[in-house]
Amino acid sequence: MLSYIARRLALMVPTLFGILLVSFVIVQFAPGGPVERVISQLQNPNSGGAADRVGGGQGGDAGAQGDGSAYRGAQGLDPAFIKELEKQFGFDKPAHERFLKMLGDYARFDFGRSYFRDAPVLQLIKEKLPVSITLGLWMTLISYAISIPLGIRKAMKEGSRFDTWTSAVVIVGYAIPSFLFAILLIVLFAGGSFWQIFPLRGLTSDNWAELSLFGKAKDYLWHIALPVLAMALGAFATSTLLTKNSFLDEIRKQYVLTARMKGLSERRVLYSHVFRNAMLIVIAGFPGAFVHALFAGSLLIETIFSLDGLGLLSFEAIVNRDYPVVFANLFIFSLIGLVVHLITDLTYSWVDPRIDFESREA
Repeated sequence: MLSYIARRLALMVPTLFGILLVSFVIVQFAPGGPVERVISQLQNPNSGGAADRVGGGQGGDAGAQGDGSAYRGAQGLDPAFIKELEKQFGFDKPAHERFLKMLGDYARFDFGRSYFRDAPVLQLIKEKLPVSITLGLWMTLISYAISIPLGIRKAMKEGSRFDTWTSAVVIVGYAIPSFLFAILLIVLFAGGSFWQIFPLRGLTSDNWAELSLFGKAKDYLWHIALPVLAMALGAFATSTLLTKNSFLDEIRKQYVLTARMKGLSERRVLYSHVFRNAMLIVIAGFPGAFVHALFAGSLLIETIFSLDGLGLLSFEAIVNRDYPVVFANLFIFSLIGLVVHLITDLTYSWVDPRIDFESREA
């Protein structure tokens, strides 16, 4: 198993290299860029203040150079000033040099500085990470804690009234978009039109540091209740159906009939034989569910509940062409995804010792 882990860790290096290379090449052909954005801010001062927060760093090309010396909308500006902007953003060097420099920096986990936020990228990520970890972790734990027992119960009671009614609830939960359910929760419980029970923004209250340990825990749970509930709705429905179908497939297999013929109780058949095999497919969905909740799944929820997390940070970086933030988030999320998939494989072996990835690769 140690050799398998070592091989998987070694494969992460070319995988990350490929992801960064493809993304970097795509950025070279993307319209617009940080230089053009600063020029736009200078031409239209009322549209924002990014030009006042220009910083250095590495990243992709601006992608909007016309003849190699001019940018769209740069008429009337001093060419020396344009050259200075290119130098500040690192675009005075060839693309391959910028890419190699980025690889060397990322190998040391040096992600540079944001172009428009005047702060190190790693500091920005550290500031936003608690929000995304909170949403992703709680959503995944709650959805699995509900969906696994419910899915098992539905499989055991297939065709019953319980299965029919819970299926209706699950389908409705799956059909409702999380952002729409979030808006409904705000209208009902966050002072929208009815009750003012839960806060609308942030993870903690302003006086959080003054609260007792119990008070801090209560305040924290009070703030995350609505966003986590909104995110867990769709994931809960998907996990429930996945668990039910997985258990139904296993229950209908010959080894289960054999175990029943031997006189084993239903509980022992379910948890000693079926559970281990049926849970493999459920475990397989954990990495995707967690990473999705950590980034893409939390973007709209972060916006609606005014939570400043990684999803919102990445979205704003893409819109603003803040390439150091974009590439850093891409690198970190890719690395997290690869590590979580490795942990999932190790969990496979723990749940079912018959699975030996090392012998399968040999």
